[in-house]
Amino acid sequence: MLDKSTQTEQDRRSSNRFAIERDIRYRVVNKKGQQEGGLGKTVNMSSTGILFSTERPIVPGRTLEIAVSWPAQLNNSCPLKLCARGRVVRVDNGLAAIHIQHYEFRTLGSQGLTLAS
Repeated sequence: MLDKSTQTEQDRRSSNRFAIERDIRYRVVNKKGQQEGGLGKTVNMSSTGILFSTERPIVPGRTLEIAVSWPAQLNNSCPLKLCARGRVVRVDNGLAAIHIQHYEFRTLGSQGLTLAS
């Protein structure tokens, strides 16, 4: 039998989480055009969110752009990255969770995990 706190937490999740560790690059979206970001590793992912490690604290509520090296390849030969934009919903002990608002897959290319379009 689940205790009430565990059951409530599971009920809030609208999609399954998968323990996937991949490299991630993130950038805080600032209205002033300042670049603030870093590198990390994903802890788990779902279709609606990503939990990842951060190099420095991130303020909850901020919007991030992220690039994640994807484990699958296009046509079994071309590396991919997941590019997403989302809002930070939780920060705790060097980890941040974002709710994904938009995402797309792009080819990784020679520049690796860059966030440029």
